[in-house]
Amino acid sequence: MKAAVFKGKGLLEVEEVPTPAPGPGQVLVKVKYCAICGSDVHRGFIFGMMTPGTVMGHEYSGTIAQLGEGVTAWTVGDRVVGGGGTPPPDVAARPAQNARYSARQLGFRAGTSMGGYAEYILVDAWRPLPVPPGVSDAAAALTEPCTVAVHAVRLSQVKLGDSVAVIGAGPIGLFAIQCARAAGATRVYVSEPAPARARAAMELGADLVLDPTKVDIVEEMVKLTGGLGPDIVFEAAGAPPTLQQAMEMVRRSGQVILVSLGWEETPTLPVEWVGREVELKCSYGGSPLEWSTSLELMRQGKVRVEPMIGPKDYVPLAAIQQAFESVVRPSDRIQIMVEC
Repeated sequence: MKAAVFKGKGLLEVEEVPTPAPGPGQVLVKVKYCAICGSDVHRGFIFGMMTPGTVMGHEYSGTIAQLGEGVTAWTVGDRVVGGGGTPPPDVAARPAQNARYSARQLGFRAGTSMGGYAEYILVDAWRPLPVPPGVSDAAAALTEPCTVAVHAVRLSQVKLGDSVAVIGAGPIGLFAIQCARAAGATRVYVSEPAPARARAAMELGADLVLDPTKVDIVEEMVKLTGGLGPDIVFEAAGAPPTLQQAMEMVRRSGQVILVSLGWEETPTLPVEWVGREVELKCSYGGSPLEWSTSLELMRQGKVRVEPMIGPKDYVPLAAIQQAFESVVRPSDRIQIMVEC
């Protein structure tokens, strides 16, 4: 099979590698789409923090191609999304590893991994989730970033009638807009400088999108909320100034949910917000329940992905190097889907 093999910082090469065979309790998935995730771009491509020989890619959908011995929950041809399944008791009961986990320092450093930027991927049979009828393969491939937003909103204190600000309208920010709406937010304001992302934010439910390069984003968010500030702010940009902006704009006793994985040192000035007793809460990943919730929101049409993906954003596996190079610097592209 063909796979995009990580060779080192800034370099992926599509090579022929052995097609894995499923062992007992495993399934082989034929990958349809694998979305390019920002963590792959930063952790692997930009900073080179993965073991050479790794095949990256964790946001994928496909079909069951082969069953290992003892697998009865799946049949060949079933549509699935990678990850999100409930682990069996023996796996769930294992003691937690890496209690001081750092998404920057650890990641795929230990050993090699075969991920979704390949024609096939081998996984334990409990890991995938079935794709509901009515959910496209492309949407299913984005279940993981949607789950990140679902988890962030469920961690927050969003209530019916609240005002919400979302900083950054990348995929997770765009999912956060929709999930906050589904949770009851009646006003959603977005900070985003890229025109295509701003348009997608409006199409997906934002009341207003402001360009932080043209206005004082803190001042404007406070004005929009009657001089109080938004009840909840989701920080999904990860740029150096955005955490400070979020903490300054949120209302007294409000809540900032830090969703982004910032890769640069972030300056803050706590004296500007400590006196308002605001809460900062970090959000990472999501539970099996939240993966299922994401798929159900997609099935019901409460979460959509179409505005995130343009016709030119579907690229063949052979063009993955150029695709990664195109997203190293900020651009109007929102989500690239690798067709495997």
